[in-house]
Amino acid sequence: MRFCTIYTALVFSGVASAYQLPANLKAIYNAHKAGTCKKALSGKSSSGAVFCGDIPNALFLKGSSGNYDNMDIDCDGADDKAGACSNDPSGYGETSFKDTVQSYGISDLNANIHPYVVFNEAPYFNPQKYGMKPLSVMAVVCNNQVWYGIWGDTNQEPTTGEASIALAKLCFPNEHLTGDNGHGAKDVMYIGFAGDKAVPGKNGANWKTKNTQDFEASIKALGDKLVAGLSA
Repeated sequence: MRFCTIYTALVFSGVASAYQLPANLKAIYNAHKAGTCKKALSGKSSSGAVFCGDIPNALFLKGSSGNYDNMDIDCDGADDKAGACSNDPSGYGETSFKDTVQSYGISDLNANIHPYVVFNEAPYFNPQKYGMKPLSVMAVVCNNQVWYGIWGDTNQEPTTGEASIALAKLCFPNEHLTGDNGHGAKDVMYIGFAGDKAVPGKNGANWKTKNTQDFEASIKALGDKLVAGLSA
């Protein structure tokens, strides 16, 4: 019993630090919230956001003055009708990078387990043209905290601001989000990083876990390193 208590405390104390918004990231969030994107890399999505290149070595979604983007819920992948995804009207049974994920030892990403971001704007914008790699680590500023996710899926329509139910529950645990009920406020900042340095690969993340917190903990060190390199 004592061992279990200590183990749980260690796991959650490690993940708890992910809630803390680093000073540089807080400054970036505040600095870019007002105004509009100066270096737009795409047109406006259906939610009114554009992919923006105003931060060196990063891509992020920026809405109108005072806004970023919302968080709609994605349930694609393995067990797409399980848990809080049971009422999802548009779930799809696989994610865009399923073939690569299978080489990591799992059948596909699971929206109820893996905190992933849907990050593109079909057919107008592909982040890979700007150096982002599939299944790379991303930073998500939400609810005055930061969580790390992976670029795990793409849309087939011009919409942005979508993440797995697992990531949504980390960001907004008290909003009772489901596959048919997302976070509507445009206050979420999604940040992607270019280059191989952002890709954890097969051995850099706990892909096989059945627990969101364990997966989050496995990519935290890489996420912290990527965020530490950001500047406004």
